Amino acid sequence: MTYAVTDLACRRGQVTVLRGVSFALAPGEALVLRGPNGSGKTTLLRTLAGLTPPVEGAVDPETCAYVAHADGLKGQLTVAENLAFWARIFGTADIGPAVGAFDLGPLLHRRAADLSAGQKRRTSLARLPLTGRPVWLLDEPTVSLDTETVARFGQVVAGHLAAGGMAVLATHIDLGLPETRALDVSRFAAARQEPAATSDPFAEAVE
Repeated sequence: MTYAVTDLACRRGQVTVLRGVSFALAPGEALVLRGPNGSGKTTLLRTLAGLTPPVEGAVDPETCAYVAHADGLKGQLTVAENLAFWARIFGTADIGPAVGAFDLGPLLHRRAADLSAGQKRRTSLARLPLTGRPVWLLDEPTVSLDTETVARFGQVVAGHLAAGGMAVLATHIDLGLPETRALDVSRFAAARQEPAATSDPFAEAVE
């Protein structure tokens, strides 16, 4: 399959920040999002993941697996329990490959709340292979990772691409990925307009 986006407009809050976003990825390709802070990289990824409805255009979040800034772990559950939970959500029986990919074996019986920031990040990223989804949406995925783990993560993403997967990443780190293109999201900046003022104090709540 090809993953394509055409004339997508995205909003942050009530303000449209991107308009006319278009790109296409073939199996095995990765797209790295570029642009200064506040240019809309996270906004675009959240829209592609279905967390924020697009202003214009359409997205298909069912094909995507999203990793955000937050790790999304249940602190009172162990690493194994967190991964098993996500595996059940996506109909995966075996967490073994994900555990091996991120060297989580020694941490399986530790509560997520007791992990270091880097260990939490590794556990969060280990959800990706469990989803079985072809498109990975990654927002600064290497935050809190040491150099060795960044390299390991790069290998995991490269393996996903080699198997015909695709990835859209916001990152400043060179992961050494093959078939990588860059997209400067600032070229899609929309005219910034604040939402119109209203005299009805309940209008925003009703929307």
